Amino acid sequence: MKFSVNYPTPMHGADPDALVTFARHVEACGFEGLYVPDHVALYPGARIGGTEVPTTLPFPDPLEILTFVAAHTDRLLLGTGVLLLPYRHPILLAKRLATLDLLSKGRLRLLTVGVGGLPGEAAALGVGYATRGRRADEALDVLRLLWSGGPDGVEFHGEFFDFTEVCVYPKPSTAEFPIHIGGSSPAAARRAGRRGNGYFTGGILTPDERARQLALARSEAAAAGRDPARLEYTRWGSTDLTPGDIAALTAEGVDRLVVNASPNPLDAQLDELSAFAELIRAV
Repeated sequence: MKFSVNYPTPMHGADPDALVTFARHVEACGFEGLYVPDHVALYPGARIGGTEVPTTLPFPDPLEILTFVAAHTDRLLLGTGVLLLPYRHPILLAKRLATLDLLSKGRLRLLTVGVGGLPGEAAALGVGYATRGRRADEALDVLRLLWSGGPDGVEFHGEFFDFTEVCVYPKPSTAEFPIHIGGSSPAAARRAGRRGNGYFTGGILTPDERARQLALARSEAAAAGRDPARLEYTRWGSTDLTPGDIAALTAEGVDRLVVNASPNPLDAQLDELSAFAELIRAV
């Protein structure tokens, strides 16, 4: 089992001192990586996880945050939980992701993308809410195509993106750049199996629902001619998990937990992460 930490962006926003302190502490504790959440735009009445959220919650750009983290850490892997893919043009995103991966010396290994769950956010960005899944599928294909393309360029003709003889450099640090798929729907599970290197489930699901969706992701991978055993399975967690909880999640096939610290002041969050790091070292 691998353990990463989610940065509490809504609490600390783009405070550079808090971000550096938090990231360096996560690295010093021995955690695998740091994840950053994403929302482009909020609006009155927006609900995340069934709870209405203040429109003033700060959600800095996650790739800018991760670039800053990369400059102040040495080994910490970088992740998103989750980057809202339909709201970003894949040609621009291909360049941004490759640049961050190179600047971090290949540490952008936990990139997770999703389709978003706020209709008003999609509307504000001119994206059809009902078509955002298909747009995300195309965007994933475009990213892979651009990174694999040579100096003569590549072409793509889809429902949402259409271009010929396009070259995007630089390329990521490795030929197979990992992209994990986040979401709590069967569509997300299918997307993970067909196009992802991992499946990061969210939402409020029963154990049976989670088991069915993991099985669906793996069956879709097999149907697409991919090795289902290589599909990493990531779940959310918290710092109050017990060794028994961790053993149970391991038995469910979970490869990685991304833990959230309690909504306490920064010093208390750091102490909480230190205590959890000691616990998992003893497991």
